Amino acid sequence: MPFQPISGAPQAPKQSKKDISPEKKRRGLFFKKSKKIDTRDQLVTLEEERIYREGTVAIRDLIAPAAFRAESTFIQLGETFLRTIFVVSYPRYISVGWNAPILNLNVTMDVSMFFYPVKSHIILKQLKKKVGALQAQLSADAEKGAPRDPIRETALRDIEQLRDDITQGIEHFFQFAFYVTVYASSKDELEKVTEDIENMFGSKLIYTKHVLYQAEQGFTSTLPLGIDDLSIPFNMNSSPIASSFPFISSELTSDNGILYGINRHNNSLVLFDRFSLQNANMAVFATSGAGKSYAVKLEVLRSLMMGTDVIIIDPEKEYEHLSEAVGGTYINISLASESKVNPFDLPRPVGGEQISTEDIIRSAVITLKGLVRIMFGSMTPQEDSIVDRALLETYAKKDITPSSDLTTVEAPIVQDFLDVLEGMEGAENLVLKLQKYTDGTFSGLFNAPTNVNMHNQLVIFSVRDLEDELRPMAIYTLINYIWNIVRSERKKRLLIIDEAWWLMMHEDSAKFIYALVKRCRKYYLGVTTITQDVNDFLGSSYGKAIVTNSALQLLLRQSPAAIDVIQKTFMLTEGERYLLLESGVGEGIFFAGLKHAAIKIVASYTEDQLITSDPSQLLEIEEAKKDFARQMGENNQ
Repeated sequence: MPFQPISGAPQAPKQSKKDISPEKKRRGLFFKKSKKIDTRDQLVTLEEERIYREGTVAIRDLIAPAAFRAESTFIQLGETFLRTIFVVSYPRYISVGWNAPILNLNVTMDVSMFFYPVKSHIILKQLKKKVGALQAQLSADAEKGAPRDPIRETALRDIEQLRDDITQGIEHFFQFAFYVTVYASSKDELEKVTEDIENMFGSKLIYTKHVLYQAEQGFTSTLPLGIDDLSIPFNMNSSPIASSFPFISSELTSDNGILYGINRHNNSLVLFDRFSLQNANMAVFATSGAGKSYAVKLEVLRSLMMGTDVIIIDPEKEYEHLSEAVGGTYINISLASESKVNPFDLPRPVGGEQISTEDIIRSAVITLKGLVRIMFGSMTPQEDSIVDRALLETYAKKDITPSSDLTTVEAPIVQDFLDVLEGMEGAENLVLKLQKYTDGTFSGLFNAPTNVNMHNQLVIFSVRDLEDELRPMAIYTLINYIWNIVRSERKKRLLIIDEAWWLMMHEDSAKFIYALVKRCRKYYLGVTTITQDVNDFLGSSYGKAIVTNSALQLLLRQSPAAIDVIQKTFMLTEGERYLLLESGVGEGIFFAGLKHAAIKIVASYTEDQLITSDPSQLLEIEEAKKDFARQMGENNQ
């Protein structure tokens, strides 16, 4: 119907074309031409802009792959292969963190979860029908005299419980979709990763499939776009969905033990007893200044309060202030020191333990041969045989034989070993090398009976004043002496070896530490190895074995040069790798058996004053001591 003007309204008179003046006609024609010119200019401008944009680089050009190829079961993005795996069904029960093994797998992957809420009245109606069907089937079976069906009875109980929970608002109902897209550099690797992930799901009775003719939809569903192109959900109530929450942290809190720090993920306490694990050994790796000595001293202080004996090998005199504070024994080992440790000492078994004296002597000879190799640098097979016989004769010279009573004998010293070598044919070169340790520059180190006092809860051996050449053999001798003490009396002890990479420099000392770490559990001993030179330590096969045999591991801030070795050894994820590179002082990752968590070392003010390694704090403490002594002197006067 044509438009009709409202009646009564004034209407403008219509103007015929004849009444339009020539001037107006020219203006209209110019206007039409102007419009055409403007449109043409706009098209030219757009074309010019398009040409310009073709030569510019946008963000999408930087992140986009060079090529995209969609196959039936995978997608190829450039040189990378992708495949999406989706969950089809779940078992009756799933535990909290059931997806942690998949999420923590050291493989590049994208994970997406979609939640579709279902209205309560809809699901209650469906559950009511399901209950009716199950009850009818159970009644029919009972009338026929058929045996009871536990599967149907269990399903009926579960549905009834779910109906009650949904009605009371305790539970809600969802459709839940779980997709994983894995990345690989080749088709073979893609097949292997797919099989590994499907096996992990299968071990938890979770049935999965990978995409077939839906590879592109699977890839899109795991992109951070929030688009579910696969649309393969599973009916699930809120409790099991909550257990699928992907961000979990291990709880390392127990009823017994000492406080190691605070869990950075959830602020819980990392409270642990290292003697409750399969072994009490611990490995600490950190770069210089990351707080490794601070963390170990804090553990020492708290272990002393729990009644544990602690023995420390201190290469830099970092534990002297702690020793003074708790009344420990601080033993300085140097060429001019009065404290001596005899490498020929033997363990003296107590407590009714029956150990063959012959075995003890042979074990001591093997250990001493390792020390001699470190002292001499290398030995030929002939020299090795001569040293072996000479060591046995050295013990025999002091009446130490398989029939001797080790509780009453006196151990030989290096001078006795030299006397035996001088009387043996072919040992001239060995005598010349050994004289340096009896009459030469290094004579003050080993050539004397042991006179140190180990009867204290805290005993610290300092080797700072020793030359670098002597440190490996001195630490080797000290550890052997400590090992003899440990075997002589079984009690709860910790042995802390700082800068353990010194011992990895020589095969014999590395082998000795490895044997000690493996055997110490039987004698109630926990060995802590601390090092900042990760590459040297883990570069040795014995170093890796020591880490493997340490149930506790503490990784603090790492240097970029060592992070690759650390990541490979401890199988860290990219997130954990970044955490170790960016951690502050006293922050890192704490491993306890199969669990690990991000940790922050926390000490009280009093503990901090006792264990600090900060030179400025130590200087303030020394100044305070001097002021206190000066005031006491003035008061006495």
